[in-house]
Amino acid sequence: MDKTRDLFLNRELSWLEFNHRVLEEATDPSVPLLERVKFLAITSSNLDEFFMVRVGGLQQLLNEGKSVFDPAGMTTRQQLVEISRRTRALVSEQYTCFLQEIEPGLAKAGIRRLNAEQIGPEYVEHLERLFDREIYPIITPRAVESPADFASLTGLGLDLLVRLKPLTAGSRKPRFAVVTLPKRLSRFITVPVQQDGYDYTLVEDVVDLFKETLFPGESVVECTPFRLTRNADLIVREDLAGDLLVQMREVIDARKRSGCVRLEVGETISTGSLSFLKHALDVNDDQIHAIPGPLDLAAYREIAGRAGHENLNYEPWPPQASPCVAPGESMFEAISRRDILLHHPYESFEPVVRLVEQAADDADVLAIKQILYRTSGNSPIVAALARAANKGKHVTVIVELKARFDEARNIDWAQALELSGVQIIYGLRGLKVHAKVCIIVRREATGIRRYVHFGTGNYNEVTARLYSDVSLMTCNEDFGADATQFFNTITAYSQPIKYRRIEAAPLGLRARLLALIESEAQRCKQGQTGHIMAKLNSLVDADVIQALYTASQQGVKIQLNVRGICCLRPGVPRLSKNIEVVSIVDRFLEHSRILYFHHGGAPLVFMSSADWMPRNLDRRVELLVPVQDPACQARLISILNTTFQDNAKSRRLLPDGRYERLQPPDATKPLRSQQVFFDQAREAAKQAQKDRYQTFVPQWPASRPTTS
Repeated sequence: MDKTRDLFLNRELSWLEFNHRVLEEATDPSVPLLERVKFLAITSSNLDEFFMVRVGGLQQLLNEGKSVFDPAGMTTRQQLVEISRRTRALVSEQYTCFLQEIEPGLAKAGIRRLNAEQIGPEYVEHLERLFDREIYPIITPRAVESPADFASLTGLGLDLLVRLKPLTAGSRKPRFAVVTLPKRLSRFITVPVQQDGYDYTLVEDVVDLFKETLFPGESVVECTPFRLTRNADLIVREDLAGDLLVQMREVIDARKRSGCVRLEVGETISTGSLSFLKHALDVNDDQIHAIPGPLDLAAYREIAGRAGHENLNYEPWPPQASPCVAPGESMFEAISRRDILLHHPYESFEPVVRLVEQAADDADVLAIKQILYRTSGNSPIVAALARAANKGKHVTVIVELKARFDEARNIDWAQALELSGVQIIYGLRGLKVHAKVCIIVRREATGIRRYVHFGTGNYNEVTARLYSDVSLMTCNEDFGADATQFFNTITAYSQPIKYRRIEAAPLGLRARLLALIESEAQRCKQGQTGHIMAKLNSLVDADVIQALYTASQQGVKIQLNVRGICCLRPGVPRLSKNIEVVSIVDRFLEHSRILYFHHGGAPLVFMSSADWMPRNLDRRVELLVPVQDPACQARLISILNTTFQDNAKSRRLLPDGRYERLQPPDATKPLRSQQVFFDQAREAAKQAQKDRYQTFVPQWPASRPTTS
């Protein structure tokens, strides 16, 4: 093992370890059955994106002859070989779990899948009527002979390859057709309901059952499903002149025609059919994955989400009301009292939505400025921004068109906002705008006041119920000035100036972060206590890792909660023995970024939109926001401490890149951090409601009658 390999773990293999931790939740019998189905579906969709982006990028480098070493000392080819080995092992575990544990468990619960051989005569008439009415009119078989005939197939779609008998008795040349199953067709077809549950079959099996209907007068020899993954690692050439909107549409279209990086086929496919697909899609054996069960397990989210089986799910954890905000209260009044910290999804995202909605309707609000990276399809925040513009308020929105896989949605609602009178800015040339900030400018009796929301997650009320994030709402003048200057720096040609409190990438955030780490190291060197805690999604940046190694060598205690990729090797003697790395995988996706530096006993606490990756620190517009309100700061420190006490859903990273699951000590009750956070939010909401009931405020008429 060379010196470089001793210092860093490979990024791609670290990501695969993360996906394996998600798979562990699917294989855990203590997790409710339909939740296990969800985790299995998540591992499948995660793997889809991994192949589209990371594997697609590596294959493109190899095809271009650019074989370079990564920080862990692996060449492009070595990475692809090891990725192939590990992904095949991961897929094997997925289907072992699905076929041997999940499906039998579902069947026992009354949710039974019938494959083509199990569809008995009692079901055929029902399925034939359904096929004739709802499937046959939609699908269109197409003859295919050459690679050009496959160009229109979209990535991650489900297709059937149909092999027909040769045209003449003397011919040996098989004929092929493709039947694309549109995504609007439900994958899961319920057959006549049973008393104790329901049986279902897959749409591809229904088409297979009636395939001769699609080819009258022909003899169908074989009908087999396949699924291709196209390279999505395509970028906009922003160095070229042109309209960014037009270029983004071109990227979206190009993805539909890009090269195939993975071909999934049913394991029963014949040699001849596989050979035909291999040639038509220009793939090699390493890119072909024979699947022993239904293709695309990500589709099973639909089964997991069907109502009527609540006993197979987690108990509901509805988002709780923040004790800092009374029901129906003006958000401006609430924020004026004190800074408000929200911990999502344990606390509701509703106050953030309410802030923007009230700003849209408040006659005293003059302007709203906001950055939108990803949002929901029917976003109340987008609707409020349009309404504000229609009412004459000055509304400026920075829309990041380059948000991967959300480009089309962002283009659509950005254009809709523009039609409403909102001033739209389509991101920045050469950079992704990833910061989460909203500024509301309001005229009040004391003058102009700015209300600011900073977040670690997107302005998406749907994912705010699924992702763990934090929000800070404040009207502090320093934050208002910083946020305004930050926004103006992005939207205009102004040169960045030094902020009062915040720091921003790509200019100052990296330097500030390295200085904070160095400060803890220097304090240790001088005999003081040094302590760093950080909660992140990914840790990849080599300079930051080197700084953490140096701090560890000086005696700084470093605790890192890294959900996904971590290229740092913890616990290595004389390198990182003072560094601990854990990862939590539970019912909510850990997404918040929270940082703590001991700072000689006067803690510095931050929330951030940025992970510690080169792309975030150097190629994105990000924010690092200090949290200085004592109550908010104490709460963030408590969140960090609780995550490091988790011994129910936490895994510890070992020096060789493997993870071991933490176990509670003997006779000790397991501590599950997400359960603790929900319980705390629920108790705080109950106490706030109780306090409000105990406070009696008389409501006087606007003018009291006088006595004569």
